[in-house]
Amino acid sequence: MKRKNAVFKIRSFDLDVKAVSESGVFTGYGSVFGVVDSYNEVVAPGAFKASLEELAASGRAIPILWQHRTGEPIGAWASLKEDARGLLGDGELWLDEAPYARLAYKGMQTKTITGLSIGYYVRRSSYDEKTGIRTLLELELVEISIVTTPANDDARVETIKSRIARGDLPDVSDFEEFLVGAGFSKSQSAVIANRGLKHLHRPDAGNDEKSDIAALVQQANKFSLPTF
Repeated sequence: MKRKNAVFKIRSFDLDVKAVSESGVFTGYGSVFGVVDSYNEVVAPGAFKASLEELAASGRAIPILWQHRTGEPIGAWASLKEDARGLLGDGELWLDEAPYARLAYKGMQTKTITGLSIGYYVRRSSYDEKTGIRTLLELELVEISIVTTPANDDARVETIKSRIARGDLPDVSDFEEFLVGAGFSKSQSAVIANRGLKHLHRPDAGNDEKSDIAALVQQANKFSLPTF
């Protein structure tokens, strides 16, 4: 299925792993159903069904990334399926080939690394105006990462950066938090996000205007992210 104005997003959960074998094989949930997250979104049962069928037909495996870093694959998901609780996967860490895989393995064993986080595109969703909750009905799964802590701010920053890299505009609330992390005050961030970005989300906003906000984000992108 082709993406239409799709936005790459990240969603994190507490890591629920029963055991990690000496060979680096483990089982865990990359997503759970029915939980409203900090984005005020909830994943519906069946949201991954079409994507998993497409992956099976293509023979392509979903990578395990370290902290959503596309240049740091640390393993692969041997199998993924939906059950009553969520997206359940059997993963294998590349302990002999990837240094961060060994770090993830140690952290998972000692329960000091406590998060799994999925990267995905939203294909279909519904919005309840009364509750303000968006239900994610169909998702295109791209990757599942092991993260140091679930739902951390860095994940949201990487989401903003990935949108800008593709020429997309971020959501106003996400962009405001991004600017705070880049060093702007809360009041400055609110003004920039609400006056500038909302204006650019208009259908008649010109390319030059969008280039201006992109330049601002690229300047903010220069701050250093924590490394693990």
